[in-house]
Amino acid sequence: MAKNLINKYIWIVDTIERHGAITRERLNELWMKSEFSGGNPLPRRSFYNYRTGIADTLGIDIEFNQSTYEYYIDNTGMESKRQQWLLDSMSISGMITSSTDISSRIVLEYVPSAREFLPIVVDAMRENHRLQFSYKSYMRVNPQSGIVLEPYFVKIFKQLWYVIGYNVKDKMIKTYSLDRMSKVMILDQKFDMPAGFSPEEFFADCYGITTSKAQPKRITLKVEPTQAKYFRALPLHPSQQEELHDSYSIFHYKMYNTYDLRERLLSHGSGVQVVEPPELKAQIVDELRKALANYGTKGDKAK
Repeated sequence: MAKNLINKYIWIVDTIERHGAITRERLNELWMKSEFSGGNPLPRRSFYNYRTGIADTLGIDIEFNQSTYEYYIDNTGMESKRQQWLLDSMSISGMITSSTDISSRIVLEYVPSAREFLPIVVDAMRENHRLQFSYKSYMRVNPQSGIVLEPYFVKIFKQLWYVIGYNVKDKMIKTYSLDRMSKVMILDQKFDMPAGFSPEEFFADCYGITTSKAQPKRITLKVEPTQAKYFRALPLHPSQQEELHDSYSIFHYKMYNTYDLRERLLSHGSGVQVVEPPELKAQIVDELRKALANYGTKGDKAK
């Protein structure tokens, strides 16, 4: 499908959603000011075709309220967070594409693994074909070659793309960072996705990209007021619950104790204190002691 047509779909959906509900006359006024119109109005027939295309391509239904003569997005048919993420991503992409005149003033995060291998991985996922690649783990001196993976899904975390799938040789699900892969190729061999497998459920009790075979833990954090604002704006995990106190907040979670989680908690410094479980608290204290040891004992002066 033409890229320009997709961008029109995104513009229409984004415009209607931002207004909540909008008449066709008002939508047409905004359309006339957009880059897609060429100064021409949006014909009724074209709008009808776009609505059909949006439903078929994006899975988003644009409904009409006969009482108010307004169009609105029917969110009941959307796949909750995944559909909303897709819409948000495409809207931002469309905005950036149409802002080439001020591109030097739009600063994006660098994602090193996206351009080279992500399209190959996505193609393999689309057709359910196995992948073969070499992998340079940070924990090994030499790269592993000839890894064969059945790619189940991809996930981005901290500016890096990961592919999660079934390692044919090891007979288990593993995670690989695309920036450490090389010699990536799609094999002719096909595979079947496990019945009922859900990426959301696979990472349901996780923060980040690491999982655990242990049971999820009840995790409690004491957070100072300024840091608590960040926790509210961007919850650490869907299970997050807050107890608000005068000079601090208590946040409760149910999730795995993983490396990614500990790294995140350490990044908040003195603004976050682990209350429970005891083993997580001990691990954080141990890491802080090791970090302090790098700077010498108390009273030493930096040289």
